[in-house]
Amino acid sequence: MSHRIERVNSLIRQEISELLQRQVKDPRLGNFIVVTAVFTSADFRHAKVFVSRIGTEEEKQEMLRALAAAAGFFRNELAKRLKFKRIPELSFQWDDSIERGNHLLQLLDEIAGDDNIKQY
Repeated sequence: MSHRIERVNSLIRQEISELLQRQVKDPRLGNFIVVTAVFTSADFRHAKVFVSRIGTEEEKQEMLRALAAAAGFFRNELAKRLKFKRIPELSFQWDDSIERGNHLLQLLDEIAGDDNIKQY
């Protein structure tokens, strides 16, 4: 990945995070959404925005639907703020890396607990 794409990804992630905190008031989105990563295509036409939030599966699906509905708003705001030649089409994806990391930590805790019991 080129340095330019990395900078664009970082800028888009920062701007969408700020928009979510300050301007978007959709109750379906709740208060705590984390934009974990953005991956922009090499031609800058498409960007996958990975988001995460604590909640039920139903709440997650509702949040993704709300973000998809607001994609045009985000794109227009990015055009005003970033002054790029081309603003990519945004698609929002669920990032389950936090959940997977938490599950791995729980497994490691279980293994550590089993080893302590066997030693005594």
